[in-house]
Amino acid sequence: MSAHQLVLKQRAELLSVLCGGGSAEPLDCVLDLLLAWEILVWEDYLSIRVAEKSLCSNVRQLLDVVYDKGEDACSLLLAAMNQVLPEEQKAGLSFGKECAVVDKNRPDTAASMLLADRPVLVGKLRDNIDGALNALLTTGCFTIKDCDAVQLPVYTPSQQVRRLLDQVRFKGETAAKTILQYLEQTEPTRPNPEDKENHLSANVLLYQKKLRSSVAAQSHSLSTYGGTGRFSLDDIYTDGLLEVMNGSGETTTLGLEDVVGPLGTLNEDADTVLVSGEAGSGKSTLLQRLHLLWAREALLTNTFLLFPFSCRKLNAEHRELSLKELLFLHCCWPDRGQDEVFQFVLDHPNLVLFTFDGLDEFKQGFTDEERHCCPTKQVPIPVLLFNLLQGTLMKGVMKVVTSRPQAVGPSLKRYLRKEVLLKGFSPGGIDCFVKKHHSDPAMARRVIESLQANMVLLSLCHIPVFCWIVTKCHQELLAGQDSVPQTITDVYLLVLQHFFQRKSSQSQGVLGKAWLEEHLDTVLKLGQLALEGLKASCYVFSGYELQRNGPTEQDVSMGFLIYCNDLSATDCKSYEFIHVTLQRFFAALYVVLNRNGDRSAISRLFQPQYRQLSGRSQRCLGHCIDSSVEEVESHVTETPNLQITAQFVSGLLSRRHHYLLLECCPAAVWERKVKQVVKLLSKGMQRHFKSIPRPVEGEKKSMHAMPSFVWLIKCIYEMQDNSIAQDTMAKLDVEHLKLTYCNIGPVECTALAYVLKYLRNPVGLQLDNNSVGDVGVEQLLPCLHICHSLYLRNNNISDEGIRKLLEKGMTCESFQKIALFNNNLTDACTQHFALLLKSKQNFLALRLGNNNITSQGAEQLAEGLSYNQSLQFLGLWGNKIGDRGAEALASALKNSTSLIWLSLVDNGVGSAGACALAELISQSKTMQELWLNKNCITREGVECLIEALKMNTSIKEVWLKGNNLRPEEEEELSKQESRLTF
Repeated sequence: MSAHQLVLKQRAELLSVLCGGGSAEPLDCVLDLLLAWEILVWEDYLSIRVAEKSLCSNVRQLLDVVYDKGEDACSLLLAAMNQVLPEEQKAGLSFGKECAVVDKNRPDTAASMLLADRPVLVGKLRDNIDGALNALLTTGCFTIKDCDAVQLPVYTPSQQVRRLLDQVRFKGETAAKTILQYLEQTEPTRPNPEDKENHLSANVLLYQKKLRSSVAAQSHSLSTYGGTGRFSLDDIYTDGLLEVMNGSGETTTLGLEDVVGPLGTLNEDADTVLVSGEAGSGKSTLLQRLHLLWAREALLTNTFLLFPFSCRKLNAEHRELSLKELLFLHCCWPDRGQDEVFQFVLDHPNLVLFTFDGLDEFKQGFTDEERHCCPTKQVPIPVLLFNLLQGTLMKGVMKVVTSRPQAVGPSLKRYLRKEVLLKGFSPGGIDCFVKKHHSDPAMARRVIESLQANMVLLSLCHIPVFCWIVTKCHQELLAGQDSVPQTITDVYLLVLQHFFQRKSSQSQGVLGKAWLEEHLDTVLKLGQLALEGLKASCYVFSGYELQRNGPTEQDVSMGFLIYCNDLSATDCKSYEFIHVTLQRFFAALYVVLNRNGDRSAISRLFQPQYRQLSGRSQRCLGHCIDSSVEEVESHVTETPNLQITAQFVSGLLSRRHHYLLLECCPAAVWERKVKQVVKLLSKGMQRHFKSIPRPVEGEKKSMHAMPSFVWLIKCIYEMQDNSIAQDTMAKLDVEHLKLTYCNIGPVECTALAYVLKYLRNPVGLQLDNNSVGDVGVEQLLPCLHICHSLYLRNNNISDEGIRKLLEKGMTCESFQKIALFNNNLTDACTQHFALLLKSKQNFLALRLGNNNITSQGAEQLAEGLSYNQSLQFLGLWGNKIGDRGAEALASALKNSTSLIWLSLVDNGVGSAGACALAELISQSKTMQELWLNKNCITREGVECLIEALKMNTSIKEVWLKGNNLRPEEEEELSKQESRLTF
């Protein structure tokens, strides 16, 4: 089929993928390429990218324009979309035959060069926008007003660059030359391997080639989640959600290439980038992907040498080493010219990258007490590592470190350049991963359908390790068992059963109902090994350690332990659990099933006051081990290890698993442990409740929950006992529950809803700045009836999540307020809000700032507002409603008897919109504040507002900062009306 026919046949699908996420970035990237390839001329671009029109309208215009240009244009449109779209969005689309872009002569003008290089320039300027604007200001090409128009907060960094390039084109050749000269001056210098005079000897080039080959070989197969080598990383890798937070707490989504880029930098003087994420979120796999792309010269092209390290394996290095020995013994040995290669590293730190995977698995906690700056002096590994991270040693070398967030304390955070948050899979990422894992499309479809039918299981799959378990255990999942996994413990029991099933010697390979009892000896041996390892922060086990704990070759052959390449000096075989979370699960199994263990073992897991912290050492899990076990040196046992193990213990002691565990653990012992955990959870909650401060007079009683509160909630959920949740919430008496910046994802939302639904009185639930997403929103629905207010700012929520939320919200009498600032909402959500406003005449506050709502959405919202007589606060800051939207809202609110506060800041509202709002002011009996900062209102519009204010004395303030007024006009107008704030 020709490209012309494909565009026509797939029009609806192409429209969907370019509009579906609510972001204009895919469309803009396609337009960049088509401009560079000269498929579109500038006039075409202006007719397509119209700010006043919705995203879908712009995409339709693009498809129309390209279709009219014929076969070649359609072919290149498909090629551009194939290049821009992520893998999960390409499924089901056909892009036709590969179409080579014809090389054209380089443009002879600077303005034409900006068009030809537009896709590259967007990437280069994204993190240098301030410098580019300063250069244009200095040369007189731009005014302050031009700069402000480019840097409106509503634009993403990429949109700001495109707006800058558009403005530069209008300004002419001088401005274009200024930009090109600025880029030339700021372009980082790097050695050219073909330049013999650029300090690159044959030995250095030979070493780079060997290092690339070594890194490529190590990174080719997926090593996480089993390391069996069956999956090529290219075939199975799926992008996770990456975010970085700026100084004001707002987040920006990153691509893999941005991890070591300048975007999101908070400390220019630091060299260490932290990639943080919960256990199983895909940190190691992301780093592996970064390594592989560097080895292929597809990413990090300014990095000449990359040295990858595993903190887990550095634990096994007991010798004192110099930096030179660390690089060459643990990464890649130079065949010749060692001193020459090392001197190159010392002389060119800006061309070198170190990566350290799993800092949270390192035995010793970070400290900056012992300084070391000599690259040739031998010191203990911890001293070497910590001085590299803080920049005392090898200042200028970029370092990327992965860790769980709780394991990074304030002392290390002082030395971070930025922190990148890895938040697991998006819903599309889950589908993509499952499809990649199963070569049979029919089987992949069945697994995806089973996940979509069980939202609890789907919420778990946002964590990649759980998604892997579900796909690996698909046969058990689809076998129609009595119960579908509901908790994390359920999922790990599923993987336990899967591995035993695989090795079962019974006829037809079917396990009996007492399958855990049949393999109890193996479970206890591996559990004891796991628990000892957690106690010593040890994740790699030697053959000696296996012999001491008793696992036999048959136990190892079950597949829970895998062989790993240990980098220590010995040649002994070493083993590790297929994932650190599985090690914690086995440790929990040992605590629950060990009949001879210390009676205080469970207490040590749950009670913080038993943790003896002293600098670097902590002896918590040591008390969980049988006293007959030979003691080993005690090292750091981080709180996350303790908490996740306790979470598994809670799940294993659930009544749901009573029958399975009964034959392995005497009933009296099991009951005692259940009562002990319930009592400890109750005490833990009481500690939180007692810490709630008394409310200030006139304010609501509020509880600002800490991450440990969320952990206790998750433990209660794992037990799946309604009476425990009910008893716990009966003792919580607050009006507002704040859980901001607590890493709340879909899994945590499931647990929160399970427990919070038993609250006695409605509360305001504040979940700002987390990772709730659409699936998390759906998981919160069971507790929506007990929420009078719901705050979900900055949570990556789309129209679909809001649709389900509002459908439920309309039936909840107490539900009266919602805040959704900085999500992924478009005009499609406003029809649902309109219906809510029509049906709920007690709804008080609606805040939808910094989303993607246009005049069309404002008109839909206005329809609902015209029927509502309860709304007091309406916030639409940072959208794109324009004059038309402002006029529609003003008309709908004229007869409101409740509106107090209205914000239309930064919405492209001009004088026509201001005049419409002036009519609202003149008629409103209740409104007190109107916010119109950062719009396009001229003197004419302000004069309309002044006339309206003369007729309304109840208005307290009208904010007009940052509009199209000269300073002298602002001064004059403020004298006419004191309630105007400029």
